Amino acid sequence: MTRRQFIKSVIAAGVVSFSGSLFAGPAGAGPKATSGGVERLLTLNVNGQQRRVDVMPNETLAQTLRGKLGLTGLKIGCDRAECGACTVLIDDVPQYSCSLLTHSVRGRKILTVEGLARADGTLHPLQRGALEEQAFQCGYCAPGFLLATLGYLKTNPAPTRQELAHGISGNLCRCQDYDKILTGLMRGAAYMREG
Repeated sequence: MTRRQFIKSVIAAGVVSFSGSLFAGPAGAGPKATSGGVERLLTLNVNGQQRRVDVMPNETLAQTLRGKLGLTGLKIGCDRAECGACTVLIDDVPQYSCSLLTHSVRGRKILTVEGLARADGTLHPLQRGALEEQAFQCGYCAPGFLLATLGYLKTNPAPTRQELAHGISGNLCRCQDYDKILTGLMRGAAYMREG
């Protein structure tokens, strides 16, 4: 195989994975792609809607949601799964979207902060509680805290303040306003229990 043939085959295939040595086989036989390729055009269930999107094999869910679907409520803080600003719910479980490949969540239910409010614009009880208590100072961490709290409340709908603090401890606030955040989220949890 010549260098030109190799480059043309890589460009034509997009991503080529080899099952053996590059130079194995009869002369002129090109590289053989294995069945490990990843489909790029996906349908994702985001906030109750089916969304079609072109996704690169190494693209994170945070990149897809923000850059391709325009859901910029999700924030990318550390991009290392340490701060929780990018938290979304995947099948009602809080996950850091910066550390998940988009391809790994196909067929699963994704909820972002944009999916919390009702269609008529009515705020979710957690949003209402946070707003009434002025829980967030700059608000950058708010989407992650709201979704982490919602996920935690699905397992413990009536937590104590200490239980909630422990349940959402994977989220960081750079303003360090944790007392107000917990007060607002506890009020929101109470609103959720009231119905």
